[in-house]
Amino acid sequence: MQTAISPEHLVNPDIAEANEILRSCVHCGFCNATCPTYQLLGNELDGPRGRIYLIKEMLEDNQSSEKTQLHLDRCLTCRACETTCPSGVQYGRLIDIGRQIIEERAPRPLWQKIMRRSLLAVLPYPKRFSLVLNLSRVVRPLLPLTLQRKIPPQRRVQSARPQTIHQRSMLVLEGCVQSLSAPNTNLAAARVLDKLGISLISATKAGCCGALNQHLADINGAHEMMRRNIDAWWPYIEQGAEAIVMSASGCGLMVKEYGEALKHDPDYAAKAARISELTRDLSEILICEDLSALADVGKGVHVAYQSSCTLQHGQKLSGVVEAILQKCGYTLTPIVDSHLCCGAAGTYTLMQPELSQQLLENKLNALQQGAAEVIATANIGCQLHLESAARLPVKHWIELLQSGAKNSSS
Repeated sequence: MQTAISPEHLVNPDIAEANEILRSCVHCGFCNATCPTYQLLGNELDGPRGRIYLIKEMLEDNQSSEKTQLHLDRCLTCRACETTCPSGVQYGRLIDIGRQIIEERAPRPLWQKIMRRSLLAVLPYPKRFSLVLNLSRVVRPLLPLTLQRKIPPQRRVQSARPQTIHQRSMLVLEGCVQSLSAPNTNLAAARVLDKLGISLISATKAGCCGALNQHLADINGAHEMMRRNIDAWWPYIEQGAEAIVMSASGCGLMVKEYGEALKHDPDYAAKAARISELTRDLSEILICEDLSALADVGKGVHVAYQSSCTLQHGQKLSGVVEAILQKCGYTLTPIVDSHLCCGAAGTYTLMQPELSQQLLENKLNALQQGAAEVIATANIGCQLHLESAARLPVKHWIELLQSGAKNSSS
């Protein structure tokens, strides 16, 4: 694709990067075939190719509009288009740049500003989020049914984490939303890894990965969270922690991109690159371990596995969790259109509720068609979104393995 962005604007490193990404696009349209919003709306501007043209026009004309903002907002950032793109267009990075630039140029309505700032002020901070979550549970009966379903239930923490100190150790990100709404996920991960001779360590000063701020165009806030996490993890890395384990695939994708995000930071570029090198999704750890002790834990159980977009399209780890579940005896039910997003996409459920609900209905129809007894997923956002309307229980896939780790260690 040819571009005509003025040299004075190309001095900006983000615009220069966007220019290179735009030039790699051959506008073939293969991306539209796997874009969830294009499938629903049938509008060229609600597919990757149309959004690429909108960003190109915005950068060339140095102008922006509410129309451009609307269509960029509707993007789920699921990156399914990247999986099918024959030219390797880095669309996820391009949409982040486009959103950041248009946020600076196009004023939003007051209600949108209030909502976005409220989300940024609450969700990434566990203490604040805990207060809001507990309050929402109290008033839940008074809320409309659509909002009631978005409030995760109170979950009892099943047991304490293993205290055994192994020679092998790995860091784990507790996260912000997951630590409060699904606290048993990392507990299950710790129990399974303990059985495999690996200690899971939490760095108390680490917090939100920064993905929420990144996707809501608060780049400075995202970078500050990245630097804080790097500072929190670095002493453990120097002491020999062999990996940073991510049990939420959305967080994992973000941390794997710290090196790219902070590449121009003279104080953190090298450390950020090292952090990204050490970051592993939980499935990447387990697929390389001996799982024979868990071989029969899932015998006779049928699972509908929803492969999160951040795992299959972002991290390119399609099929890894499925292989682990099958190694542990689970039977996977076939899923139609497994490449399509469930509609969670971080804050998308709140910012684009109608599209989000349509995608949720489609995904649950696909997941619940077979003889599954449980739905499993790899990301907290997907888990909460799916369970808001599913008739089957929804769990993180590591919870399915926990009982086997518990029994075999007793």
